[in-house]
Amino acid sequence: MNSFPLHLLRHGAPTTPGLMLGHTDMAPTPEGIDQCLRQVRALAIEQLIASHLQRSCTAAQAIGVDHDLTPTLDPRWRELNFGEWDGQAPADIDPAALDRFWADPDASPPPGGEPWSGLTARVAAALAELTPRPTLVVTHAGPMRAALHLLCGFDIAQLWSFDLPYGSLLSLRVWPGPRAVAQISELRQ
Repeated sequence: MNSFPLHLLRHGAPTTPGLMLGHTDMAPTPEGIDQCLRQVRALAIEQLIASHLQRSCTAAQAIGVDHDLTPTLDPRWRELNFGEWDGQAPADIDPAALDRFWADPDASPPPGGEPWSGLTARVAAALAELTPRPTLVVTHAGPMRAALHLLCGFDIAQLWSFDLPYGSLLSLRVWPGPRAVAQISELRQ
């Protein structure tokens, strides 16, 4: 089967940046939406998908106008559920618990939150259902890292080394199949 480009765009800056925004729904700033539009303006895409959280779907709606596409909202692309940490600043979270989470997010998920394997299972299901055509997914840093893990085989330590600031664009070339694989084409910040 032929490969296809898969572009993963992290949403623009939310109105209150720097928080552990998992399932907390927060609007993006106008500047954040503009940043997303600039990142993808030259992309040739045929399919537009977004997390249902407003910081992603608002940008996807603006991108859809630019590209004459209607975004499909898919909650499987939402951020990891940070449970009791959701909406908090990292400085307000127990440093030892946060360190355990960063070291092994599956064995040490946030209290009441989602383990890493839950996020990767959601993203794996979403990836498996993609139509093999040029696709843009407006999502969050966690699902972008999960896709890198699933498609490129990066482990947790390697995934944290990717700097994915607000509005960053990760472009992959995906070879679909039972064990889909990908190659990174570009990372734009």
